[in-house]
Amino acid sequence: MNGEAESSSVVTYEVRERIATARISNGKANVISPEVVGLLDDCLSRAEGAGDDVGALVVTGTPGFLSGGFDLGVMMSSPEAAGRLVSAGGSLFARIYASPVPVIVACTGHAVAAGALLLLAADARIGADGAYKIGLIETAKGMVLPRWAVELAEERLCTGHRQAATVGARMYDPRGAAEAGFLDSVVPAEECLQAAVEEAGRWAALPRNAYAGQVVVNRGARLARLEEALAADRTREFRTEA
Repeated sequence: MNGEAESSSVVTYEVRERIATARISNGKANVISPEVVGLLDDCLSRAEGAGDDVGALVVTGTPGFLSGGFDLGVMMSSPEAAGRLVSAGGSLFARIYASPVPVIVACTGHAVAAGALLLLAADARIGADGAYKIGLIETAKGMVLPRWAVELAEERLCTGHRQAATVGARMYDPRGAAEAGFLDSVVPAEECLQAAVEEAGRWAALPRNAYAGQVVVNRGARLARLEEALAADRTREFRTEA
């Protein structure tokens, strides 16, 4: 119902005027931990299950950070734990990309690695203007992007930037990120969330059945490749280099 609001230690969920908002607040860098993955997945389930009460979901962070990426403590704890977190994150991003409810991201600051992948999974991405960076840093950290992440990059990044952004680990300021395809628009920082809510309202006004049907028709082939990539990813040991 409108006005509904609930919170956890790291993710809050609120509904106002048919727009649900999920806010990540997990430490200074807003890292994506197993708990955050689970709670964002729950927020998406609640939005999808709300019928006409929710027309779109806005995902946002805190001032200065959308997310600095997957939780480094988990990633460094063991290859098995890292692999489970990466696969769970990939499943969440694929679900966002496939959702019958439009998902809009208000990028409030740095969006690095998994934070940037969250942008690539969403329908619309509104960025706050400011001195922060967006990008996929895996190559620079001695890591290889999983195939499911490459699928999202191929879908959303502009052709002229794709190799530099993935293989070259190029980092972008907000306006460069919009040119590359990580963001759709950049607005003053104080207007970012409101601009995302207004954009969500435009998506929410679309007939739900037509939107969901368009997702199937326009994204079906990519979603099938995403699912294949995720299944293969779960069977491999996740490796990093020092």
